Amino acid sequence: MTLTHWLPFFTICLLGAMSPGPSLAIVARHALAGNRLNGLAAAWAHACGIAFYAFITMSGLAIILRQHPTLFQAISYAGAIYLAYLGFRALRSQNGLAAKLESGQQTSVLQSAREGALISLLNPKIALFFIALFSQFVALGHEITGRIIIVATPAVVDGLWYSLVTLLLSSAHVVDRIRSKAVMVDRLSGIVLILLAVRVLFVI
Repeated sequence: MTLTHWLPFFTICLLGAMSPGPSLAIVARHALAGNRLNGLAAAWAHACGIAFYAFITMSGLAIILRQHPTLFQAISYAGAIYLAYLGFRALRSQNGLAAKLESGQQTSVLQSAREGALISLLNPKIALFFIALFSQFVALGHEITGRIIIVATPAVVDGLWYSLVTLLLSSAHVVDRIRSKAVMVDRLSGIVLILLAVRVLFVI
């Protein structure tokens, strides 16, 4: 893959990572309610999910997914249910941002990584992104180095972007300002996650 081909590919990956959605909400909540390590764990576990989708697209499994709409619907429904679950949990503020900032309770790094990975793997928009946009670059990866670049680029871009989000949100100054509005953040993130779940159901 030449630099001329890689730059537009990189740009699409960066824009995809920067687009707001449930992934941003989850990484932000772990960075705020836990600490910098929690946010980084969620960020890079999410990036592993991105790498998984990139790999199956490269291996041709995306074609199978596209030819079997029932399988895609099952993934979509699972993703919508998980988004709704996270949203309702945030609305109830049980183990949410407000409770953890108030009590000083720490979320385990493993839990942060698990939620980061699941929000990536169960998000049908990511699968659709790779099938519709990413797959057009697969033909450029004839050699093994090209294939590695195609799989690694979106994962690294995603991990670095959410790492930057984590570093910004996990600073003491930001946490102190948000602490007084923690309940509102919980409610807002819960509503956003539920609306995203409903939107997923309507676009299936």
